[in-house]
Amino acid sequence: MQSRTLGRTGRTVSVIGLGTWQLGADWGDVSEADARAVLDASVEGGVTFFDTADVYGDGRSERIIGQWLRDNPGSGVTVATKMGRRLPQETANYSMENFRAWTDRSRRNLGVDTLDLVQLHCPPTEVYGVDRVFDDLDTLVTQGVTASYGVSVEREEEALAAIARPHVATVQIILNAFRLKPLERVLPAAQEAGVGIIARVPLASGLLSGRYTPNTTFAPDDHRSFNRDGAAFDVGETFSGVDFETGIRAAAEFASVARRLVPTATTAQVALAWVAAQDGVSTVIPGARSPEQARANAAAGTLELPADLDDAVRAIYDRELREAVHPRW
Repeated sequence: MQSRTLGRTGRTVSVIGLGTWQLGADWGDVSEADARAVLDASVEGGVTFFDTADVYGDGRSERIIGQWLRDNPGSGVTVATKMGRRLPQETANYSMENFRAWTDRSRRNLGVDTLDLVQLHCPPTEVYGVDRVFDDLDTLVTQGVTASYGVSVEREEEALAAIARPHVATVQIILNAFRLKPLERVLPAAQEAGVGIIARVPLASGLLSGRYTPNTTFAPDDHRSFNRDGAAFDVGETFSGVDFETGIRAAAEFASVARRLVPTATTAQVALAWVAAQDGVSTVIPGARSPEQARANAAAGTLELPADLDDAVRAIYDRELREAVHPRW
């Protein structure tokens, strides 16, 4: 497994991490035993970075990770959590009073005195321009509540505004073969500033596994069923905002290219390795619902890719996706 420095945190983390939204049971039911098995398998595969949030299963994901940390002292795993989605998305709610309440809850859930990294969880765009918010986050660091802070963003302009802040350690952003816009300005700006990039939704909610067909269905409590039109949260979080049928077609093209150019790996592994290979990416956080998925994802951190894969990815994007996706985020 390759490792990289996670921006201004100074921490060294695996280039393939683990996203744990699914452990909160927001992608259909995941038992606690299965969730623990995913954490175990990920670490066995070399993963040293978990990403969670206080709203994943209303804290269930954090609590499962916290118990795992207690059972695995000295694991060396960095845990990033997120805050800000427990109240209506109004700038006034991003206050020190709420920051304290949210971080105290996350510290209890995770069983730690100091959070490794806390991220604002895709706040309203206006928040990035409020100095008080970042002054308050600085205070949390000074007081030992969190070691570092970052932001999770939806849009390019939010990422760039965050990168310009002197103490933002990381920016988490959607980046995958179906969402190339961050390559143009966000990643170069982050590299120049020394800000870490956490790449989320790297498989476009599973589309880039190449396993879905137009007839694939998902559980009613899976966001891939209920958020296709953005009814619950930003539609870009579900299939990267790509229309499902278009995504199936583009994913089939990607799978064909992956099989031809990297025949020893799965389509999903090629998709993950492609994200990890982009200059400026610190870590990539696919989810996993089973130990087998977790091990396969971790193995992507060892892949070497041919140079012509990048050209093929961009050709598919330009032909199938750019017009609908690129202007939106």
